[in-house]
Amino acid sequence: MVDRLANSEANTRRISIVENCFGAAGQPLTIPGRVLIGEGVLTKLCRKKPKARQFFLFNDILVYGNIVIQKKKYNKQHIIPLENVTIDSIQDEGDLRNGWLIKTPTKSFAVYAATATEKSEWMNHINKCVSDLLSKSGKTPSNEHAAVWVPDSEATVCMRCQKAKFTPVNRRHHCRKCGFVVCGPCSEKRFLLPSQSSKPVRICDFCYDLLSTGEMTACQSTRSDCYSQSPKSSLNDVSDDDDDEDSSD
Repeated sequence: MVDRLANSEANTRRISIVENCFGAAGQPLTIPGRVLIGEGVLTKLCRKKPKARQFFLFNDILVYGNIVIQKKKYNKQHIIPLENVTIDSIQDEGDLRNGWLIKTPTKSFAVYAATATEKSEWMNHINKCVSDLLSKSGKTPSNEHAAVWVPDSEATVCMRCQKAKFTPVNRRHHCRKCGFVVCGPCSEKRFLLPSQSSKPVRICDFCYDLLSTGEMTACQSTRSDCYSQSPKSSLNDVSDDDDDEDSSD
């Protein structure tokens, strides 16, 4: 079906509409062989609060952006190559339902659909696109992904020293390797993580010691573990790495 649609006028027109919705600030999306599989609004866990984002699934990329005018205009376009994507289902908990993780080497985050059926359709389509891409390229699935940040609201004290309490003055920071919420003194070091940045990024002392000695892989934790181990929280007070604000911390 994808091959049949690739060069159709209907597909070209649909992609052109998506391009126009992002305006001049968005990157061109029309290339030979690209097909728009589907689109919809998902709730993305952002750093301060959950936010609605418009997602577009193509046969080779996943695109999302902020909704400026409902179903008409979007900004802050983000493009994720599907070859680098792996997804994991998240168990329902309280108001956090119908979710899954989108994991890539550069950035990972959680999204939630409105219904279980919608979640299933999104995950099935993404997995099919990734599988087809890897089959054509002969590549293997990515086994490296950026940590999904632990929500701010789930840490009232530093997750490393277990002593420093967070206040408006004593700010929360996130380790770019493990995703834990840590205090400034526990995350003063920087380490080069090439998949995430061309410059050294903030990491906690614990990860720095493991990375420096080459023992990091033995202690990797996943975002799924964090969901099962962290305190329960409602959808209204969960936060995560956001795409539209300063993430230098």
